[in-house]
Amino acid sequence: QVQLVQSGGGFVQAGGSLRLSCAASGRTFSNYALGWFRQAPGKEREFVAAIGSTGSRLYEADSVAGRFTISRDNAKNTVYLQMNSLKPEDTAVYYCAARQFVPVTNHYEYGYWGQGTQVTVSS
Repeated sequence: QVQLVQSGGGFVQAGGSLRLSCAASGRTFSNYALGWFRQAPGKEREFVAAIGSTGSRLYEADSVAGRFTISRDNAKNTVYLQMNSLKPEDTAVYYCAARQFVPVTNHYEYGYWGQGTQVTVSS
C-alpha cells in the first residue's frame, strides 16, 4: 500500500503561481511513478503530468506544457507540481497518483490516489 497526502493549492489570480505537494508513505517511494491529474466540475479527470520512478521520464499535457513542472524528491518521498502562469481554465481539483515504475497518462492505470486539493484561478 502507498498512502498519498496532498498539500498546497488554494486561490490565485490569473498569471499567478502555486505549488502542490504530495507526500507518500508505505512502500518504497522510488519504485513508483507519480502522476498529477485534475478534474473540473462536470468534466472527466484529465492528465496533467507524470514522472518516472527515477525522475528520468517526464510527461506533460499540452495544455500545461511550459507552465507546469512536475518533480520529485525521493529523499523526502514527495512529488511536486509547480504551476506558473495560471489561467482560469486551470481551475479544478488536483490529484496526485502513484503506480509502479512506469509513468502513464491514463488515470485508470494508477492504483493509489491522494485526497485531492482545490485550485481556483480567478480572471
